[in-house]
Amino acid sequence: CWQVYAEHKVLHIDLVISGCSDSDGVDMYGLDGEEMWYADFNKGEGVVALPPFADPFTFPGAYEQAVGNQGVCKANLAVNIKAYKNPEEKIAPPHSSIYPRDDVDLGVENTLICHVSGFFPAPVRVRWTRNNQNLTEGVRLSTPYPNADVTFNQFSSLPFTPEEGDIYGCTVEHKGLAEPLTRIWEPEVIQPSVGPAVFCGVGLTLGLLGVAAGTFFLIKGNQCN
Repeated sequence: CWQVYAEHKVLHIDLVISGCSDSDGVDMYGLDGEEMWYADFNKGEGVVALPPFADPFTFPGAYEQAVGNQGVCKANLAVNIKAYKNPEEKIAPPHSSIYPRDDVDLGVENTLICHVSGFFPAPVRVRWTRNNQNLTEGVRLSTPYPNADVTFNQFSSLPFTPEEGDIYGCTVEHKGLAEPLTRIWEPEVIQPSVGPAVFCGVGLTLGLLGVAAGTFFLIKGNQCN
């Protein structure tokens, strides 16, 4: 981790993570708490994780270096397992939440986000469903990102178009969970309120009654005069 200082103040924090287990590996670059680039070892390529509005940025040779880092990491892992007599792994189960990226309008394209946090070790597996049907198209899963307490955060996103009656599910699997953890989300359809119309009608009725009563007493007063 590198910190850039100016007049004794931290301006930016760069983060580089390279790690492995007996079955998984991670290699990523981050800046100020955001993911910039990560190695996708399943697809055999590096992935730029910057949003579309960010200035273009390239990472030449980063994936090849990540592959080399994995070789070194696995060799060190074997040495450490032997040296420390294969200590029991501490496991922290994840928490999850599901929410839309933007305000929801029926029929308007949006993105659902499943935030998984507080887990160790990495990674987690995330599955999406719509009305109990598995979804895979457009699904994205970020690289695990570290918290200050040495646990991890991970995000999964799903592009979708909300429709009334649809039910979406985000299911998280992790070795710290006795069973998969599922969160449900469905679009809220706001029914038009009848309150303002009722209040308006009551107010209008009372107003007319007041006018009628005033006219009646005015006529009576003239007759007495």
